Amino acid sequence: MSEIIVAKRYANALFQLGQERSKLEQIETELRALREIFQKNKGLVKFLKHPRLAASQKKQLLNDSLQGFSKETLNTLMLLIDRHREEIILDMTDHFILKMNDIKGIADATVYSVNPLSEVEKQRISETFAPKVGKQSLNLTNVVDKKILGGIRLRVGNRIFDGSVSGKLNRIERQLVSPNNR
Repeated sequence: MSEIIVAKRYANALFQLGQERSKLEQIETELRALREIFQKNKGLVKFLKHPRLAASQKKQLLNDSLQGFSKETLNTLMLLIDRHREEIILDMTDHFILKMNDIKGIADATVYSVNPLSEVEKQRISETFAPKVGKQSLNLTNVVDKKILGGIRLRVGNRIFDGSVSGKLNRIERQLVSPNNR
């Protein structure tokens, strides 16, 4: 079975459990923190998959590292370890967060700019582009990219809104060299 499908099933099960116990917000916060840990430590999944590390040691490591996490989140992680599914932890967290965002009418987005954006600028971008993607607001991550020269480039899922100077220059270049203009 595809890892993505399995990850979705675990995320859905954790989501239902969180709904039943009114802990969705807490679990989402924990999974966002967990996702950040796994993204910053690329070798963590490889370490957890190591065959010489016993499942009990893996569980102890996670219990010690994630003190304060809800038992629902910890039990899900323990279940993934028992079933040798450590590689889907990150996908499972992503699916859970995506499901929470859908309920809230929020979409995660990345905005590329030459300089760091202020909170006011992020808020304006969110207010402007959220209706265009059918959401109430956008959860923006700002990435500074000097190559765009100016303006912004916004990525929401698989949609890209390119208002950057480099993007405009590329479009002009394509128009000038296209065979239709000769």
